[in-house]
Amino acid sequence: MAKTVSTTLIVKSSAFKNNEMIPSQYTCNGLNINPELIIEELPANTKSLAIIVDDADASSGIYCHWLVWDILPERIVEEDSVPGIQGRNTMGENRYTGPCPPSGTHHYHFKVYALDSKLSALPPSTNEKELTAAMKPHIISSGELIGLYKK
Repeated sequence: MAKTVSTTLIVKSSAFKNNEMIPSQYTCNGLNINPELIIEELPANTKSLAIIVDDADASSGIYCHWLVWDILPERIVEEDSVPGIQGRNTMGENRYTGPCPPSGTHHYHFKVYALDSKLSALPPSTNEKELTAAMKPHIISSGELIGLYKK
């Protein structure tokens, strides 16, 4: 049974504001590194964090750029970091792959989840669907930051 989400996490970045353009250094046109994420309103009983970054505007459906779990429940996820266990993104890689839309402006959702446990049993071959299913009964709070990008 899923837990009730009691609060909403506030997710920010020093690199861009919600619904604003993502600087190119965090994309395929730049250094292709993850931006810093600042997480506020973490519940006291948070045991770990998980992050999923995806593009819902992709022509083939949701395109996952990054998934990582078992992140220490701290306020900041550093730029260009591997803060936990990385799963397999849509490209089949265990790493952050930045925004790289073929055309038009796309919306990139940096979703952060506060969990009441770790998910250490998940293998690195875990994809977004599998991570979402494993997290579901453990989510106590979540929030997101949306960034835009156009080549």
